[in-house]
Amino acid sequence: MEAPCTNSIFITPRKTDLNSARKIKDNAADWHNFMLKWEAFNNTGFSIANRIVNMKLSNQRQSEIMREAFEGEDANSNLGMSNFQYNKELEECCTELLDILDKMIKLELKMEKLCATTKGIVDLDTYQYGESGREMPLFHTWPIKYFYEISVQLTQMYKKELQLKRIIVQEIAHTSSSDLMMVELSAWLYQPYIEEKARLITESMLLETGHRSL
Repeated sequence: MEAPCTNSIFITPRKTDLNSARKIKDNAADWHNFMLKWEAFNNTGFSIANRIVNMKLSNQRQSEIMREAFEGEDANSNLGMSNFQYNKELEECCTELLDILDKMIKLELKMEKLCATTKGIVDLDTYQYGESGREMPLFHTWPIKYFYEISVQLTQMYKKELQLKRIIVQEIAHTSSSDLMMVELSAWLYQPYIEEKARLITESMLLETGHRSL
């Protein structure tokens, strides 16, 4: 009968380690879900903004035609009736776009809270293991600080993009230049502040935490 191996070392994970791992994993899933929601809001917002631009361009063409076809009071009367309907529809679209912006503002605040939660987990880890960190990673290979660094990068991207969205919402209904309207539409759709690496690092985070199979 073999003697028990007295040199074996069994390491029982701390309860705080298990809690940290669970929270980090939940945060990774939240980032993925928040980004999907943002994309849905962005697509809806673009559709509304596109309607606003088409409405404005159509109204500009119609106004020019009426001015050429009618003169004096007849032109003013026809333009007045047309503008009343146009203003009503434009106001409805602007209200819808503001509603989308409000949803994006709330979502970006959730992203900031997610980033703050991750920082709290990292601070606790530093308190327990020192600046050098734990010897064994929580999951596969990433040091715990990397989760916070990624959260900061993502939060900054969406924060800057939200600022751009605010400007577009403020300006698009008052822009008269067709070229400028096209620029605003393009900026909304392609989101210049959300870099290509955002999707890559989020997928990497899902892989590291076990949401995606290696």
